[in-house]
Amino acid sequence: MAGAGGSALRELLAGRARKRKSSFGSTAELRAAALRLLDRHQKLSELLLEVGAVKPAGEGGIEHQELSSEPLIISVLQEQASRLGVPAAVLAAKNAVTKIEQICQSSTSPSQTPLLNLDQRERLSCLLRTAKDLLENNVFSRSHFCQEIWKMKDLPVLEAVWHLHRDGITGLAELLESVDGCAVEEWLCSSLCALCEQAEGPPQDTENVGHILSDFAIMFLQNGFQPSELGRKLELKKVPHICHAVLQRMLTWVLDAVGKEKEEDVSTLQAMRFWLNVFDVSIYKSAVHPDSLQQFFRHTLTEILTYNPLLKVSDAIHKQREWSFTRTCSLLTTLYRKLFVAFSAKESICQLQRVLETHEVNWQHVLSCVSTLVVCQAEAEQLFKDLLSHLLIKAFENYDMENMITAFLIARQAALEGPAVFMPYSEWFKASFGNASSHHGSSKKALVFLFEFLSELVPFEVAPYLKVHIMYPPFVPTKHRSVLLEYITLAKTRLADLKVAIEDMGLYEDLSSTHESIQPQGQALRDVEKALQIFENTRKIPTSVIEASIFRRPYYTSWFLPALLRPRVLPKTPDARMAFIDSLKRADKIPSNLYSTYIQACRARKEKMLQDESKVESSHSKEPAEHLKAELAALRGLIVDQAKHEDVPAQIAVVSDRLSSVLGHNSDENEAATLNSRIQVNVSDPSLEPCHQSVVDLLLTSFCQNLIVASYFNPPDRQGPCLSLFVKMICGHRSLIPALLGRLCQLIYHQGPSLNDAHILGLAAFMIHLCESRSLIPEIEADFGISQPVADKVLSISEFWSCLLVCRTEESLSFCTRFCTAAVSYLLCKFSSFSCDDLCALVPPSLS
Repeated sequence: MAGAGGSALRELLAGRARKRKSSFGSTAELRAAALRLLDRHQKLSELLLEVGAVKPAGEGGIEHQELSSEPLIISVLQEQASRLGVPAAVLAAKNAVTKIEQICQSSTSPSQTPLLNLDQRERLSCLLRTAKDLLENNVFSRSHFCQEIWKMKDLPVLEAVWHLHRDGITGLAELLESVDGCAVEEWLCSSLCALCEQAEGPPQDTENVGHILSDFAIMFLQNGFQPSELGRKLELKKVPHICHAVLQRMLTWVLDAVGKEKEEDVSTLQAMRFWLNVFDVSIYKSAVHPDSLQQFFRHTLTEILTYNPLLKVSDAIHKQREWSFTRTCSLLTTLYRKLFVAFSAKESICQLQRVLETHEVNWQHVLSCVSTLVVCQAEAEQLFKDLLSHLLIKAFENYDMENMITAFLIARQAALEGPAVFMPYSEWFKASFGNASSHHGSSKKALVFLFEFLSELVPFEVAPYLKVHIMYPPFVPTKHRSVLLEYITLAKTRLADLKVAIEDMGLYEDLSSTHESIQPQGQALRDVEKALQIFENTRKIPTSVIEASIFRRPYYTSWFLPALLRPRVLPKTPDARMAFIDSLKRADKIPSNLYSTYIQACRARKEKMLQDESKVESSHSKEPAEHLKAELAALRGLIVDQAKHEDVPAQIAVVSDRLSSVLGHNSDENEAATLNSRIQVNVSDPSLEPCHQSVVDLLLTSFCQNLIVASYFNPPDRQGPCLSLFVKMICGHRSLIPALLGRLCQLIYHQGPSLNDAHILGLAAFMIHLCESRSLIPEIEADFGISQPVADKVLSISEFWSCLLVCRTEESLSFCTRFCTAAVSYLLCKFSSFSCDDLCALVPPSLS
């Protein structure tokens, strides 16, 4: 039965396979009948999709005659078009739009997203293949398609529009030209924002998001910022305006979040950061004319600087310290840094200058731009000095207050970033107004103009700037001394309103600080430490303390002595503080009753109080130190990744900010300490505070590690400025320099022969960069004891280095030889393009 059944089945199949006799007289009649059947039972829009998906091929070994789908669908279109009385190309466009609408609406997402799902992509791909075939046969109207697509009940999904552009069905610009501008702007902006929010999705979606964003960005620039000499496409009248408007609205979306970064949702901030990829120069390459790119970036920078200019100059004077690089919203600094890639530092500053001269500006954005330029562009320091000179010249030529305030705000903002990147404000003020040849010295009118300007600032000034103006006043001829005295009286009144008495100014106060004034008790503690340091090196009461006890009696008795005589557990062996107090007592500079009270309080404190204070101090310092370690590790990560070297200056600025936190709340005020203040170093017996030594060791270790990882990838001359910037940053923290030099004494002078090769190379390279930063290091008063008399006690950093390399034994001779060899080798490799004189300036005189 099985065999018979199988045979019968084969016969049945064979019979069905035989060609039946057609009832139609010809192939034409057969085709017409098929078209009538399709017309009656098949929607044309579905036919577009289904025919487009046909893959004619033989299966199971049975050969089929391959038929092209084009003639069939064209025939159907022509048949329906003829009956409806419309062109076939128009009918094809309308039906394609109908099908696109169905595909876009088939998403299961509760709200319309900018991306298609996998099924939608496959169906759209089939449809676009058919549409492309129809285009090639001139049976598809692009113009009608563009018009019809905007008539959809719900506007299309952004990815679908992108596919139309990518597959050559119709360009994005042509699509945008066919719609009302306001409607499409709103749709584009909301779709682009939603697109950026998808950037953290699945990998396949993330890749699509990047391609879509870059293609739209290219279209925006090609049409919205076309160079005038190339001419514009006359047929596209709406597109340039739409492109400008969309880019403007997206920029506003980002700028609205500046200042509200902590209030924004994390996903929204991530979306905004993704949009900033539009400002990556690399995505445009040869697709956009260089002039268009420059025009776009220049326009964007102008829009940022002039965005919402509501802040008054008085607000800027009072708040600008909050707009430093590390305190500025990361969205804004990231945007600035991307824009600056398209310009040289000179071009960026020239654009900033043009905007300042021609527009009302947002001072927060202008000054944060100044900070970003100073930190991230090595050439910016000199360029800003030139700009400041230009502004002052114009101000005194025309007696123009606007140029004056602009100069002062820029000088103060740049100084905020520390002396490693720009001169302190006190130095700029002295250089600009401190001598007879200054701008205001030409006439009485110029002199009066300067003091009128300074007087107008007084009600809004913070204490540190007023102190600079009082302690380093502008040059004034004797006959006009009353003008200066009138200003000083006004400035002192303002200081009194701020509860900062000029009489309470410290003995060694940093007048170039750009931060809020330190309280007298805090300044007094620092004055005591400085006086102790001088006394320890000279064994004499510092002159400044003697003078204060006579001429500044209120500060000396109310603040300095209480800070010096703070109760503590006295050591068994008298230390420097005890010796200093004893010297003051013998010189009758401490009242007897105050001294007795101090001794009694010390006995009462005992060991427990000392331990409690130690615990408190360590608990307060632990967290900032951990933050500093984390940022130093992040810096090393940037140095390892050569693609991120441009981020190094910004990260060094962050490290500097964390270092300030570790050194203390007011340590930033030491960044611009006056150059007249020398550093005392006891070379024969250097002693460091434990907290300072741990910080210095952390920084030296980081430098050596950075040198090693940088050298792994490139020789010294191709490592860029990262190590130079790192050492300059350290030197900018003036309060740390004595501890740094003391630690170098311990390592080189005392422990040199025990160092291994890696330590020697790291320290040698560090000393080279220290000499490179010599302008940031005050003169050094070195005490070598009687074992090594020094002819000139006041030394530069290179001379100080030379004095540390002493050949006293066979081991020390070997160490000095290795150290000098490492230093000279690194110098010649790192600065191979330097002249002989420039190279000699970076090593001790004994080596040059």
